[in-house]
Amino acid sequence: MLHKAYLLLGSNRGDRIQMLIQAAGLIEKNTGKIISSSSVYETAPWGFEDETYFLNQVHCLQTLLTPFNLMAALLRIETAIGRKRQGDNYTSRLIDIDILFFDNHIVDHEHLTVPHPRLHQRRFALTPLAEIAPDFIHPVLRITIRDLAQQCKDESEVHLYTPDQVSL
Repeated sequence: MLHKAYLLLGSNRGDRIQMLIQAAGLIEKNTGKIISSSSVYETAPWGFEDETYFLNQVHCLQTLLTPFNLMAALLRIETAIGRKRQGDNYTSRLIDIDILFFDNHIVDHEHLTVPHPRLHQRRFALTPLAEIAPDFIHPVLRITIRDLAQQCKDESEVHLYTPDQVSL
């Protein structure tokens, strides 16, 4: 059965744009077809301090994988790109790939929670998601992504990234 998943990619180390491109290529090679993508946004680090801002992008993926198999594949992709996990703390990273939604499924497991449990608190995720899926209804909160983005209290800096701008 074909599923639709929304993935958030982020990078604030190395060649950030190249990390997003490489991750998207590996996602398509190993998990399914990316059917839509948001613009790239430059965003302030969330949950920790760092001088280098993140680049974030959301992709909508069609996949035959289950949520758990998709998560396992995404973790392998992060590792292949060079991510080294350092506990549960928020830190800088070459690449981070999160499952925001998987169809309308609700998964509450110690190793995977879908929808992403803090999505509604994070402007850096809601802004690109609202660009490609404004009318998607959050299956737990029962509200559209557009409305979640408008109601989000996160005041972190999020702006459209253009490659010729000076990085923050």
